[in-house]
Amino acid sequence: MARRKKEVANLSMFFAKQEDKDERPKKKYRKIRKPMSEEQRLAAAERLKKAREKRMKENPPKYKHVHPSVLRRSDEDPLNFMNIKDWIAVNKLKLKDAKASDRKNVKGASLLVSKISGYISIMENFLKTGDWYGMYCGENEDQLVKTHCVALAYYSNGYPKRTVGVFYPDIGETWTLEIDTDYRENILKM
Repeated sequence: MARRKKEVANLSMFFAKQEDKDERPKKKYRKIRKPMSEEQRLAAAERLKKAREKRMKENPPKYKHVHPSVLRRSDEDPLNFMNIKDWIAVNKLKLKDAKASDRKNVKGASLLVSKISGYISIMENFLKTGDWYGMYCGENEDQLVKTHCVALAYYSNGYPKRTVGVFYPDIGETWTLEIDTDYRENILKM
């Protein structure tokens, strides 16, 4: 008797397994495409190019993550949106190489990693806020940024404070060392 119970139990499990296999969805296999000829490939590329141009005309990107003052900059401006995007891409590649050399314990590589990552964060912050807070700009961080005064600070005697190398709109020029020495000798000593 005990033997029959085992056989019945095994048969019920066997049929239960069969039902489970039938209910499972079959795996979908991707159909292998036939290779395209060179003419077909060129025609497909041309169609894709036209479709992308049409989509860009009908639905241009909104760039919600970019500050409006950055988007308003002209193409001649060195800090326009496309330049900054390119600089970020180039510096991310440099960062990848610098991190690889840092893992190999190359001398000065960790300093280079921190410098490049800091510069990338300056550029990304500029895209978000529209304020460039670095001293240098450019793809290789080699162009000095000219600063300008937005609001003047004053000494207690009422004369404005000035810094060499800053453009002041009230006088319409950049404050030079010659102007600064003359200003300190003649005006501030009064």
